[in-house]
Amino acid sequence: MNHLEQTKGHVARLERVFQGFGQSAKAKTCDGMKGILNESEDTIDAVDDPAVRNAGIIAAAQRVEHYEIAAYGTGRKWAEQLNDTQGARLLEETLQEEKEADQKLTGIAVNGANPRAQGTAATL
Repeated sequence: MNHLEQTKGHVARLERVFQGFGQSAKAKTCDGMKGILNESEDTIDAVDDPAVRNAGIIAAAQRVEHYEIAAYGTGRKWAEQLNDTQGARLLEETLQEEKEADQKLTGIAVNGANPRAQGTAATL
């Protein structure tokens, strides 16, 4: 399953968590994520070397994953504190998928993108 499909599953799980509290989930722009994406785009646009740019794209994607990991981990802990076993389980499932995505990105960086970018004059 690709990450886009996983993300759709994440949304469905969040909707179920909210329903468990008698609430409906509402889409909201996340200023923190928006800032991460804007900063990443600026950094990537400033780099001419394709190998360094690829390493930068992976680093940017990992910053997004880390932000999501923090959010889902916090949500899971809140659900546990509210004795919402199902919500905690759903959020844990999403948390594990985000950690797996981060690990895949680390593998791509360490085994390919970073070594190719190493030694170039450009820096991120």
